[in-house]
Amino acid sequence: MKQSDEEHRKRIVVKYGGASLADHERILKAVTAVAKEAKKGTQIAVIVSAMGKTTDSLLHAAKNASNGKVEKGELDEILAMGERTSIRIFAVALKAQGVESRYFDPLDPDWPIITDDVFSDANPILDKCEKRIQQHVLPIVEKGVIPVIAGFVGRTPDEKITTLGRGGSDTTAFILAKALGADELIMVTDAEGIMSADPKIISKPERLPNIDVNTLVGLADSGTKFIHRKALRYKDSTVKVRVISHTHGDLNAKGTLIKGALSTELDVVPASQFPAMSITVVGRGVSEKPEVIQELTEMVKAHAHLLGLSLNYDSLILYASENEDSNQLLDKVHETVLEHEETLAMSVRKQLAFLKVKGVGLEETPGLIGKISETLRLNAINIFGLLTITSSILLFVDWNKKERALNLVKNALRGD
Repeated sequence: MKQSDEEHRKRIVVKYGGASLADHERILKAVTAVAKEAKKGTQIAVIVSAMGKTTDSLLHAAKNASNGKVEKGELDEILAMGERTSIRIFAVALKAQGVESRYFDPLDPDWPIITDDVFSDANPILDKCEKRIQQHVLPIVEKGVIPVIAGFVGRTPDEKITTLGRGGSDTTAFILAKALGADELIMVTDAEGIMSADPKIISKPERLPNIDVNTLVGLADSGTKFIHRKALRYKDSTVKVRVISHTHGDLNAKGTLIKGALSTELDVVPASQFPAMSITVVGRGVSEKPEVIQELTEMVKAHAHLLGLSLNYDSLILYASENEDSNQLLDKVHETVLEHEETLAMSVRKQLAFLKVKGVGLEETPGLIGKISETLRLNAINIFGLLTITSSILLFVDWNKKERALNLVKNALRGD
């Protein structure tokens, strides 16, 4: 987005999670931090979640009172009340500190976040959102007025209230920051940033100064509550994102910088430009001998690129790149197999192509592995290895059938 001819004014989007607004003291600290930054001339838009555990309380009350018979559309209207209350309190508190503010409610005619009608897990319609943000929110921001917008909440084109599901407030924040052309998105949470582990489980996790979004997605939704992967798909590569703790009461506090952006479309690409091989080692209780596993993996890494590893109780499969040292490597692996009583024999398959299926939404697409494998089966292409990791499926097929496999999998991902 082009800046005006006047001197550039810093523009930020600030998102407050529920824990950052859990009581009046935290709300006051949050409002004070925003007001202080606004008085420096910074243009600010604020997104707020429901206070504390309000959403959970509303959910339990609605389900218990209706014996679980509340419809999703009705439930969304109820759950949205948490955010709709927060925006009003936050806007009033800003005005009390001499800062002009205006809240956006989903029933307002100029409400910016438009979604489909998948109640309780709605998906933003991006072109409509961006257009309405630029039409209705941007002019307010440029005037120095602070818009306070309900996170987690949307509205269908026929004006029914929706909620965006897990990570909904973060989704709103990413969309708003991009559409406003913000210099930075600041996500205020109850942690010092993105941590090396969940502080509720690990006693002394460390703050990561920065993390790539492709690495972060590996933590998202894994039981560690950082940022939900559904929200991360809306992060634009041009938007600088900083995660900080509410305890500082300072929007310039150190935190974690989130860099990069995720691929938004499912796709398959060659993960290696060279042939690969699989080395299968069988035995008894192989998985219970970490020293054997370490010896074999270190041996492979010393002579080739270790592309993947599969392990069960009685066998280990190592996937490695082929090169001029491959035969030497295989001889050394065989010597190691003979040295340990837990390993009995080995087999090798060469000339494999290493393919990677990637993209946001992969883990939310039911039956995708079955669709890929069935497509390849019907075309007489064997899968010699299949590994699944966060937002990726790794495949090993015959090297000579690589291009055919790539095209077949691409078509399967598109639904052709």
